[in-house]
Amino acid sequence: MLKDITIGQYFPGQSVVHRLDPRMKILLTIGYIVLLFLANQPLGFLLAAILLAVCYWVAKIPVRMIGKSLKPIIPILIFTAVLNVFFISGGTELFHWWIFRLTTGGLYTAFTMAVRIVLLIAGSSLLTYTTSPITLTDAIERLLKPLKVVKFPVHELAMMMSIALRFIPTLIEETDKIMSAQKARGADLESGGIMQRAKALIPILIPLFISAFRRAEELALAMECRCYHGGEGRTRMRQLHLSFRDWAAAFVMAVGIAAVVLLNHFLPFVI
Repeated sequence: MLKDITIGQYFPGQSVVHRLDPRMKILLTIGYIVLLFLANQPLGFLLAAILLAVCYWVAKIPVRMIGKSLKPIIPILIFTAVLNVFFISGGTELFHWWIFRLTTGGLYTAFTMAVRIVLLIAGSSLLTYTTSPITLTDAIERLLKPLKVVKFPVHELAMMMSIALRFIPTLIEETDKIMSAQKARGADLESGGIMQRAKALIPILIPLFISAFRRAEELALAMECRCYHGGEGRTRMRQLHLSFRDWAAAFVMAVGIAAVVLLNHFLPFVI
């Protein structure tokens, strides 16, 4: 399960998606999330899925990575789908027993919520797949730059987010090593009830926290030895500039959002 977590991973490439300005990619990701929440009918979700599939194809990200990013949330999807199926009313009633009521409205709500969550995670993952943590830090800092007027620590916040994102794969790998070591010593981490499994995690969490604090201390010491003092007076090796392809991508996203709004208005979906 831990090996299936792909948050924070970066896949180097020279595709059009990789070469987009990171600021624009963050804004496009926000726009895609808006598109998903505006969509309320199958045609809108189909349009969002096609748009995301084209982006993954252009970026040459392996299809299996989408499955890996979705695998950890399958239990959550099933749980929310079941709740929506049997406890959301509306439309035609198909089945009723005790407190459980199956309606077409519940089925449609469960479907839309599951599709929205899947596309939301896949779309957000594309941002980290095609953007390095350092570039992402620069983009966040540039986008939040107006907040410096009110003395908001923009550079420090961007650096914290970048470091946290960068160390997610490292901590996952460390957790996997600790679990393998505990199993080799005879620890049973998979059998028993919920409380027994929770207690079995204690020998994993303690060394994991110790390792995380040690890495944080080493990183802080290394930054201090290099005379790191935040963003004041610092120069950047890479200068960010918006190009034609960035504005073209923004135009495509705007067209997609407008298309979803028009579909909702002129072709309302009736349950």
